[in-house]
Amino acid sequence: MSAVLPEEQPHILVVDDDRRLRDLLRRFLSENGFTVSTAADAAEARAHLAGMCFDALVVDVMMPGESGLELTRSLRDSNGPPVLMLTAHGDPQDRIAGLESGADDYLAKPFEPRELVLRLRSILRRLATPAPALAAPAVGSVRMGSSLFDLGRQELRTNGEPVYLTTAEAQLLMVLASNAGQPFTREDLADATGMTGNPRTVDVQVTRLRKKLEDDPRQPRYLQTVRGTGYVLRPGS
Repeated sequence: MSAVLPEEQPHILVVDDDRRLRDLLRRFLSENGFTVSTAADAAEARAHLAGMCFDALVVDVMMPGESGLELTRSLRDSNGPPVLMLTAHGDPQDRIAGLESGADDYLAKPFEPRELVLRLRSILRRLATPAPALAAPAVGSVRMGSSLFDLGRQELRTNGEPVYLTTAEAQLLMVLASNAGQPFTREDLADATGMTGNPRTVDVQVTRLRKKLEDDPRQPRYLQTVRGTGYVLRPGS
C-alpha cells in the first residue's frame, strides 16, 4: 500500500550512498517540514522517480555506478525536478561540473543541515507558483525573439511554453534583463548572483542560457560577449 504523504509538505528525494548521512538528512528534513524519501544510488533513485513525484532532489556527486553528475544531467534532459548537489570536494572545478550538469545549487561537505534546509526552501520558493500563459509582453518583461522573460516571476517562456531555468540561470538572466544593454564583467555578475569562487562559473551559466535563448548559441544575438569586459543582454524581436 502506498503511503499517504502529508499535504503541502514538499517531497524531497535524498540520493547518497552514505547510509548515516541519508538517515541524518531524512530526520532533519522531516523535522523541518519536508516529506523525505531516500535512495542509496542512481538506480534506486530512478525507481522512486518512476513511481512518485518529487519537488526536489538532494544528490551526492560520488556514488557507485552512475554518478550524481550523470543522474542530474539526465534529469535536466527530461525536465525533471530541481537538484541540489552534494560533494565532498570544495574545489571550484567540482562546483562548475555540477552546474554544467544542470544542478540548481551546490553544497560542499561537511555542511550545516540548516543551510541545506534554507537552500532547498530557496529553490522551491522560486518554483512554487506557475505562471499563466502570456498572450503578449507584459510590464516587467523582456523579449528576445520568440522568448519572453517575466522579471517579476523570473520565468522564461518560448513561443508561450515554459522553459525550465535552474536557480543560477534565473538569477543571472534576472540581472542581465533588469539592466538590458548594460555590459557586466564576469566578476560583477558573480557578485550579483552569488556565484562566488570562480568567474568561470558565470561562463558556464551563460553557455547554458544561450542554449535556451538563442536560435544559434554559437552566434548569439541576444546574450552577447563584450570583448575585454564580459556579457550584455540586448533584447529584440
